Amino acid sequence: MTLKPLKDRVVAVVEKPLEKTKSGILLGEAKEKPAYAVVESVGPEVSGVKKGDKIVYKEYSTTEIKMDKKNYIILREEDVLATL
Repeated sequence: MTLKPLKDRVVAVVEKPLEKTKSGILLGEAKEKPAYAVVESVGPEVSGVKKGDKIVYKEYSTTEIKMDKKNYIILREEDVLATL
């Protein structure tokens, strides 16, 4: 099943926090969820981001959905703070 966002909405996959660094150091469980995700699809009125962009977003302004063992978020384009 594919989520198709409407109007100015963006659907993105939440990235998991790093469990270990590149040098192999294990990290503890993250206390805060990461506020970045990868864009899966965009609505017809979105012009600032595109599929595949890595975004930073306002955490409190999202709708979270779990489908096919992935955590998705739906948010307005105005709640995207930056692209990486």
